[in-house]
Parts: sequence; structure tokens; C-alpha cells
Amino acid sequence: MMSLSIRNGARAFFGLLSAVLFLGGGGSLCAQQAAAAPPAAVQPKADTSDFAAAADEVLQQVSHITGLKQLTPVKKTLRSRDEIRAFVISEMNEDKNPAARYADARSAEAFGLLPKGFDLDNFTVDLLTEQIAGLYDPEAREFYIADWIPLDDQRMVMAHELTHALQDQHFQIENWVKAARPNDDAELARESWLEGSAMAAMIDYLLKGTGRAVQDLPAIDPSMFAGDMTKTPKLQEAPAFLRDSMIFPYFAGLTFSQAILKPAGWSGVSAVFAKPPLSTQQIMHPALYKSGKVPAQVKVPSIEKQLGEGWTKLDENDMGEFGWLEILKQFIGEEKAKPLAAAWEGDRYAVYEQKKTKKLVLIARLKLDSEEHAERFFAAYAGALVKKHGGAESAPESPNFFSFDTPDGGVFLRCFATECISVEGTTRAVFDSVNDMSGLPAAPGSAKAVAAKQTQKTNAASLRILRELAPVFD
Repeated sequence: MMSLSIRNGARAFFGLLSAVLFLGGGGSLCAQQAAAAPPAAVQPKADTSDFAAAADEVLQQVSHITGLKQLTPVKKTLRSRDEIRAFVISEMNEDKNPAARYADARSAEAFGLLPKGFDLDNFTVDLLTEQIAGLYDPEAREFYIADWIPLDDQRMVMAHELTHALQDQHFQIENWVKAARPNDDAELARESWLEGSAMAAMIDYLLKGTGRAVQDLPAIDPSMFAGDMTKTPKLQEAPAFLRDSMIFPYFAGLTFSQAILKPAGWSGVSAVFAKPPLSTQQIMHPALYKSGKVPAQVKVPSIEKQLGEGWTKLDENDMGEFGWLEILKQFIGEEKAKPLAAAWEGDRYAVYEQKKTKKLVLIARLKLDSEEHAERFFAAYAGALVKKHGGAESAPESPNFFSFDTPDGGVFLRCFATECISVEGTTRAVFDSVNDMSGLPAAPGSAKAVAAKQTQKTNAASLRILRELAPVFD
């Protein structure tokens, strides 16, 4: 699934997260949005010598907080908005080629997470240029910070990014994150630990001298860091999925990191690098990480032969609990979506594209933790698919099979036991092939189901005739 490419190379700290934290009179943790970047024409230039001295001081302090010793020097640089934009573009091109980024965008579109024709590349560059306050580049081992940020706010950004610098010296963070590939959900989980632990170090830095630390605090409400999005126009414009994907590693990662740090403090950090989280579900529910729960392995059948000439597979990957929460909540609301997404045990999807028409076919297979949750998912996702495709409200043909037609092809949803399969944008014959190859019983109305029913009728009729003739042969 698509991700913000900048995170896969450099570790970025976003302006949205630039909050000044302090202990209020009531002893609670409070937040205040830092100043947004002023227009380029009036940006004040930070003093280079002050910046370098502050960075050295902060690096020493976060080394003490995290217990990670500085092993090699860290290059520190102030960057202008134009320089940060150029770096974003460079990182994006280096991390994924245009074909891979196109596949990401089309997959998100197929799930309804991005509008059709959304210019993801250009929007992402604009969004990151607006948001990045500082970043650490593992390849160059260099820390950058936006030159328009006041020195007091720079220190907070430094605490976050220099934590990444220390992590990199001990754990080689770029290779560590990429080791999860090609599982996008597992990769996002690793990113979330990196960003969440750097957030925790930043909070500890801001709490220094108070006698408190992040592991001593009650559960942190991540929304306190969000600030006022009206001050960040591109973020306000962003589709919900893009915005959520951007902030998930920081907010959910912080909650996860706080749970990891509570028992033993920063001494437990190396254990997470040795045993990485396997899914966004483990990030969202730290107890599942601690219990060692492993996601179920799910496969989707290949259907190039069934689709025919001119179709190619664009993408195949895992969505994870975070991805399914994003899909569900935009159609049925977050309150109803959360318990269904939390029932995730494993999933797999594949997206195919017709070369000439650019039509898409989406196959998604999801394993849930109980038959009850599969039944609830069926009811909820049937309605979600209708909303997504603008179909007419209609009752499912059976308690576990639903289909309707759209101008772009048929839409099918089938659940059996704890598994659900959805196929969008193709024919009933293709869906039946997917269903059969997945090992599920024939769906109502399929040729196999009709033939089986006819055979059953024929056998019953034959048995009745034999019973009627039996006295003749006695």
C-alpha cells in the first residue's frame, strides 16, 4: 500500500507535530502549536553558529536520555524551503521508481482511499515541503533543519531527529526498516516504532528537570499534538487517508513506545530492534506485540488468465489493521469501523489494470478472528461497497454473499467461516474462479452451485423412482 516515501529514506519531523510541551499548573501534559513557517519572502534566517551549538547540546542530552552513545560525528545543516523541496523529490525518486509510485496511487484509488485521478506525486511533494521541520538522512548521516524555525522550537526538532541519528549509529535504521519489505504493513509498523520512540525521547527532553519521564505519564492523547490544521493548508486539503498515513507512525508509534518504555525505561529499546513489530495491529495494540501474536498468512489467487489479454498486475500486498480501519471508517464511520478492523487476523490484496482502458480490478481477502466478526464485517462492508460505487441499496442474496453491477464491472463480496473475499470491477465468472481457488464453498447462484443443486434434485428424483420400483423386483 502507498506510503509517504520520505519516511522510507530520511526520518522526517513534521511541522504539524511541532508542539511546545510543558507541565501545566494542574500537572498535566499540555501542548501549544509552534509557529508555522512564514512565507518564503519573509523567512528569518537562523544563526548557524547558534544552531550548531544547540544541536551539540541536544545530542548529548538525548544520548543520556536514550542510553545510546554517540559513536560517530553527525553532520548538521540548516536548509531553506527550496532545498528541502529538492531533497523530498530526490528521496521520492530514489525510494521508489515512477511505476511503483503509480501502482501505489492506483491501489489507494481502487480501495476508494484517494479520488480518481489524484496527482499523488505532486501533492505529496507540496505537503512534505510544507510540513517538514527537520529530518535525518541515514545515507548521508546528516541532520537537516528548516532555517525558518525559531531556535527554541529547533531544539525540539533536534531532540527528535538526533534520536534517529543515534538509533542509526547503533541499529542501521534504513536497512532495518526495509528488511520488512515487501510487506507494507510490517514496514509501516517498523516506521512507527522509529517515529514513536523519537517522539518519546523528545518528550523526555522537554520534561528534563521536572522529575518526570514519558513512561511515568498516563496514557497520552495523540490528538494533543495535532495543533490547528488551518495553519497548514496542504494538510487540510489532503484526503483523510493521506493525512492519517502521515501522522500514524508518530501518534500510534508514541502510544506503542510508551507501552514499551513503561516497564524498564530506555533499556528495553534494543529488544524492539531485535524483535521488530510485525504489523500495524501490534503498534495499535501493544499487548499483542508483547504476547508475540503473529499475523495469519493470507494468499490471493492469480487471475491474469481469467482476466484475459491486456491486463497486468499492478500491486499485491497487505493492508493490515490500519489500512482496513482507513477503508472502513470513511464509509461506515470510525466508531463502527474500529472493532471490525481490530478483528483483523491477516489479509492480502491484488490490483490489476487494463492497459488500454485503465480499468481496475481489485481482489481483497481478509481473515477475521471469529465467525461472528466475519458476519458483522460482511454486513458492514456490503453497505460500504454500495456507498463506494454509488450502487442502489439492496439486500444481499444470502447471509454471506452480495453482488451488484456497476459501469466498471461487477462487485462481489463473499464471507464463509472466518474469511471474506471481495472482488471489484470484473465478471461473475472471474469472481467464481477467485472463490474456488481460495478454497471457499461455491457462492449462491454460481454455475457450480446451480449444477450441484441440479445434481441433488436429479439424485433425489432417481432415489424416489427406485423406491417406487422396488416392490416390482421383490
